[in-house]
Amino acid sequence: MNAPAARPRPALPPLATVIGIPFDCGSHAFRIGARQGPDAIREQARLLRPYDVAPVGEIDNAFDFLRLTDLGNVACTPGDVEASFPHIEAAIEQVQRTGAMTVTMGGDGAVSLPQMRAVARHHPDLVVLHFDSHTDTYDIGGYNTATTFTRAAEEKLVDTANSFHVGTRGLTFMPGVIPFGRSVGYNVVPFGEFAPQQEEVLVRIREQVGERPVYLCFDMDLFDPSCAPGVCTPEWGGLTAREGLSLLRALRGLNFVAFDVNTVSPPHDVGGMTAFLAATVMQEFLCLAAQTVRAHPQRFAHLMR
Repeated sequence: MNAPAARPRPALPPLATVIGIPFDCGSHAFRIGARQGPDAIREQARLLRPYDVAPVGEIDNAFDFLRLTDLGNVACTPGDVEASFPHIEAAIEQVQRTGAMTVTMGGDGAVSLPQMRAVARHHPDLVVLHFDSHTDTYDIGGYNTATTFTRAAEEKLVDTANSFHVGTRGLTFMPGVIPFGRSVGYNVVPFGEFAPQQEEVLVRIREQVGERPVYLCFDMDLFDPSCAPGVCTPEWGGLTAREGLSLLRALRGLNFVAFDVNTVSPPHDVGGMTAFLAATVMQEFLCLAAQTVRAHPQRFAHLMR
């Protein structure tokens, strides 16, 4: 969307900043490519325009309202967790310490862990809303896409009792994934429960989350492969584009502090459609961020002077 790298002085500082995280673990059997996600999303974001013809709330241009900037990509070494995670954490820390919100694009699901480390440092009561067809909370060791939220729970980065994994469906490589996620402390809502009772689930989320700071993690495989084929681990039977974007709009009013969309894999995409949908997800993030500023002005008072 042609967001500048910085606003000319004496302009007010940004309320939200975009950062690309071109990293994947390189461990998938044959669908490696999420490291190319940020560049593909930026390319497709040229199709986006700043004004929403039917905004939710009063802000029809979240881009300008947030004084959005784009800091470019983190310097990552794909496949090398030890080399890349400190750079990711430092980039998020750089923005979070200013009080602005981070809006990031991966990269695979592993990139959420170093981001949560940085965000939790500034928001100790942090909760995560994780929309994904996989819990990424598996009972195995190491740092990879299956252990992101296992390690987050162990490191006490988030309040698991009030955090949610929503949309779990399909197949996986080991048994007991949902019970293990719940044993770690997360609220796990499988897709089969969420799809027919979306309003009830969202009410429950609002009640439990309350005013706590929220890290929103959105994996593109929540969508059905018919509208998002270019992901690392597709699972049939997911949300349509309309349903997924409507879901994001239904989250308005929560106290968001960071946003994360991941798993766009351009080598497996068709005509850039997954990257374009991910860019549109990010635009919905911006709308949520703008509404957060309006709903919690005290948080951003130092950026509004």
